[in-house]
Amino acid sequence: MTRTAEIETRLREAFEPTDLQVIDDSESHRGHAGFQEGGESHFHVVMRAPAFEGQSRIARHRAVHKAIGPDLMGAIHALSLDLGT
Repeated sequence: MTRTAEIETRLREAFEPTDLQVIDDSESHRGHAGFQEGGESHFHVVMRAPAFEGQSRIARHRAVHKAIGPDLMGAIHALSLDLGT
């Protein structure tokens, strides 16, 4: 399973989002630190989920990092998040 698919699977299981986009943004970072040939090193996630209701931005980010897990978080270089309800 690709990292993109694994991130999507873990986030769907954890949050049951109404909207989820996991975008591999690696190619736009070619030549920068952490770039890996073949991609899957830099990601942008857009997610809307009722589970985020009442949570601060930091709490949402922490929840996403926990759901993705330390194994996968350690395998990617960068993750940007756009989270809301």
